[in-house]
Amino acid sequence: MPNALTPAEIKARHGPMFSRRLITMVDEKAGRAKIIEECCAQGPVEWDAVNRLRARGVVDHVEVLGTTLVMYAKIGDGEVHFGPASKDTGGQALKSLHVKNGKVETTWVGLAGASVGVGACLPQAEGVEKVEFMGDELVGGSRKVEVKLTTPLHHRLIVGIDDTDTKEKGATWVLGLNLARGMTRGTFLNHKIVQLNPHAPQKTTNCASTGVSFAVAPEDSTKAVEWAKEFVAKNTFSDQTAVAVFEGLEIPRKLVRYGADAKETILSIHDAEHVARECGVHIHEITGRRGMIGAVAAIGCFDLGLYSAGLPEDFRHV
Repeated sequence: MPNALTPAEIKARHGPMFSRRLITMVDEKAGRAKIIEECCAQGPVEWDAVNRLRARGVVDHVEVLGTTLVMYAKIGDGEVHFGPASKDTGGQALKSLHVKNGKVETTWVGLAGASVGVGACLPQAEGVEKVEFMGDELVGGSRKVEVKLTTPLHHRLIVGIDDTDTKEKGATWVLGLNLARGMTRGTFLNHKIVQLNPHAPQKTTNCASTGVSFAVAPEDSTKAVEWAKEFVAKNTFSDQTAVAVFEGLEIPRKLVRYGADAKETILSIHDAEHVARECGVHIHEITGRRGMIGAVAAIGCFDLGLYSAGLPEDFRHV
């Protein structure tokens, strides 16, 4: 049995390092995981991103957002390919990811200087509960380190909101950010302002909905949704407010199509209810039904990057 250590013990051994937080979200139905690693600087994040893609393992896509590395991975075991120069230049890989007893276990391999990253730095991140070395515990130099980290299991929860303002007061995107800052049942991840069709006949000013996402423990999901609904009800100015909720890492294509359509066509409440039923979205009428259209669209557009904030014509000549 490998020796189990705590992040505090790793910190005492190596001194304070640079990884700030590690969040592991899993979508077991899709067989996918999303790992968010926050660092104190962009250099290590960029280096880790390139090396983890090169080494393959279970990682198949990465994004660098300032000092944050976002990794998309499959659940299971992967084959690591460091390449011929690894013993000289170092290398790093996420070898496996499994869900066991309500926790996420990730196994990391590091060579040479990268062994410090996975053996001394990442194990200190907030969110790590247990550290197990699968062999030599020494790091640095020309060493190879393999370490298993145990972290809490999280799901991704997206809350779409629309029609909370009037022509005189309020802004849906502000309400969404305030909701995100006040949420205690999950870790705030992202906030999106989703531009919808500005020619919609019933709108306030910009015709934009908003969405916020959280990493939540599965057992806290229902409580997080109930709190969000209560928050929106207390802070809306409109009598047509609705909230839509989606739990998962992969937004269905039909839902993405609906979100894209909402930017240039006029959709109905029936359209929103129909796609929600087909795609596992739960709609909650807060003060009315009209907000369902934009709340569902906010979820459909949530993973579309910059496109979520614009209209189709903004990107035709880019």
